[in-house]
Amino acid sequence: MINKEKVEEVLEKIRPMLQADGGDIELVEIREDNVIKVKLKGACAGCPGARMTLQMGVETRLKEEIPEVAGVEAINFE
Repeated sequence: MINKEKVEEVLEKIRPMLQADGGDIELVEIREDNVIKVKLKGACAGCPGARMTLQMGVETRLKEEIPEVAGVEAINFE
């Protein structure tokens, strides 16, 4: 199982980039299959580029620092 504190540590490194654009991110769940579920908040929640940010920014960074991460999903995508 992936360590929740380690995931939070990585999200803290990503957070300033999101906050600079009026958004934020919250850890929701670490599934047994090592998929990280997050909630995008603020401007990120409704942003057309949120999927790109999630994949190219958040997921890439998490996988770099925690190789066990299988993927990242946002719970608030339509």
